[in-house]
Order: sequence, then structure tokens, then C-alpha cells
Amino acid sequence: MSKYETLRNLNKHISFFHIEDRTFTPYGNIVTGYDFQELQKYMKEMEIPQDQNIYTPSVAEMENTTVKERIQTAFYGEMPIQIGYCNGPNSTLNGLEYHKGSEINIAVTDLVLLLGKVQDIHDNSYDSTNIEAFFIPKGTAIELYSTTLHFAPCKVNAEGFKTIVILPAGTNEPLKQDMEKTTQEDKLLFMKNKWLLAHPERKQLISKGAYAGIKGDNISIFLEENTIKIN
Repeated sequence: MSKYETLRNLNKHISFFHIEDRTFTPYGNIVTGYDFQELQKYMKEMEIPQDQNIYTPSVAEMENTTVKERIQTAFYGEMPIQIGYCNGPNSTLNGLEYHKGSEINIAVTDLVLLLGKVQDIHDNSYDSTNIEAFFIPKGTAIELYSTTLHFAPCKVNAEGFKTIVILPAGTNEPLKQDMEKTTQEDKLLFMKNKWLLAHPERKQLISKGAYAGIKGDNISIFLEENTIKIN
């Protein structure tokens, strides 16, 4: 039995698919035609923290590469981009974010993404029963559309996950000033080009100003029967 099939059997509490399933079509697509070896080589030196996820939006060494110039020129139509990474032990939903522009994720390890649709946000509330899980094999690059809700990956190996994250430049940096909140969406703006809904259980995010807009279970991905979730 493949790792995907094993995980799917262990996680029957959620709709669970392989990234190659057509169910992924509304969320994004698999990115081909680029050689990401320069970026993956850098990631080999990165450790996976075991206490919490670590996200670095922009890494000079990863951006000083040939593939960065190719992606920026072709994929993003010469719009400036940033390349960073997210590593960690996460197994739980915790929150959902979206950006005004596509995000590229490159799975350095096997991992699972929990995805939703912006269209299912109503009055700044999102029901986690709408979430779908996608298994992404090591080495796969995917595009997530700007209408795709996502957050940190979930691990499928005991040691954790590693992923490369490519976004429009400046995304996820601190906001320069408080904005007058005149619309419902304004309440979700958390960082530059980052609109975020947090699950009420994720007190750490809420204490930083995230909007508690997810109702329902704080979904976890299990690696074995009766696994204890790791936030």
C-alpha cells in the first residue's frame, strides 16, 4: 500500500485526495517546466524544528538563482517575487489564509495541504467541514490560486515537513500602519498581502490580531491510529 493510500485510510474524517486527482483543479495546478534543483539543494541544509513551524518569507541565497529569474519573468510576468521556506512538525489546520496573487509550493518532503475556497467565506466565517486534504509527493511543485485558502502544511513523516514557498514580493511582511477597517474583508488583513482566518483554538494567532473566523473542528492529519495532534 502506498503512503498516500495509508494516509487516506487513516484520515477518513476528511475528504482526502492525491494532488493529481482532478478534485485539485479549482485550487490550483501542478507546475512543470522549471528546474528547482538550485532551491532544493539549499533546503537540504535546513533543519526541521520540532517545537513549532518556522517560516522565512525571503532568503537571499534562494533568490540569487537562475530559476528565480525564470519564474519571476515567465510565471509571474516580470512581477517581483520572493522565495522562502516553511519547515515544521505541524499536523493541524489552525488557520486559513489567502493572497492576491498565486503562490507556488515545492514539496521538499512528502506533505499534506488542507485547502478551501475563498468563495465559502460568508460574513468572515468559514466552516471547516468544507476543507479538503491533498497529498503532495516529495519534489512536486504546485500553484495555489489566489482564491485558495491554505496555511502551513501537515507532516506525513514523524520528523516533520519541508516546503519552499514562492510569492509576490513583500507578502507576509509586517504591515506598515494600522488601516481603517471599512469592509468585512479589511478585518481579515493580517500582514502584507495576507488575509487570515484563525481557528478559535489557535490562541497564539488570535493574540497577535488574527480574526477568529473558522468554525467547526480544528482538523488534524493522523499518521497512525489514535495519533495525538501536534499544533
